[in-house]
Amino acid sequence: MRLKEETIATLKQFDIGERFSYLPVLPKASVLIPLFVRSGELYTLMTLRSKELRTSAGEVCFPGGKRDPSDQDDVDTALREAKEEIGLQPEDVQIVCTLFPIINKRGLLVTPVVGFIEETFCPSPNPAEVSAVFTVPLDFFTSQKDHCITHGAAGMMGPLHSFYFVDPQSDSQYHIWGLTAILAILVAALALRKKPEFDVGFDSEDPLSFFQQILHSRLSKL
Repeated sequence: MRLKEETIATLKQFDIGERFSYLPVLPKASVLIPLFVRSGELYTLMTLRSKELRTSAGEVCFPGGKRDPSDQDDVDTALREAKEEIGLQPEDVQIVCTLFPIINKRGLLVTPVVGFIEETFCPSPNPAEVSAVFTVPLDFFTSQKDHCITHGAAGMMGPLHSFYFVDPQSDSQYHIWGLTAILAILVAALALRKKPEFDVGFDSEDPLSFFQQILHSRLSKL
């Protein structure tokens, strides 16, 4: 339990609160980055989107989606989507913080919401949206071993990060890239207080200025 408590205390330092309330009204979305402790290590849970979806079909992502008119805030959106996609009940999530919003390739303002879940959580994926659910050690996203980067990619975040993860339980290989990869790197660097072994383009101890710069750059092009 000490690892969980220490991680929560660390991540709360990066909670954005109302810091970005000045942003113009944009279509919004949220993702939930679920963390849990297994055998003394931090893990996160990820999903593989159904190939039948109209957008980002077959891609790895965190549970999440567009803001619904009934959602009160970004946390509401993330929790509702996680319930719809993988059967995670909102009351089973201990919300820790919301991190810096990022404008994705479709012009949505995406807010990452970090929360802790129980190791014993058993997902019930909605087959219309999710084709697989798997867990990844958070430390994986700080290691050079299964990481590659494409410089000069025409992406929203500059260099395009990619990871290839083989799930030891199913032996399936997953390609984790783009916005999902940068969010995983960010949470891993902050939660583990560990600088990744590869260049991420931001100060892993104080990444706010980098994400503000990216956000304002994207806003100027909308």
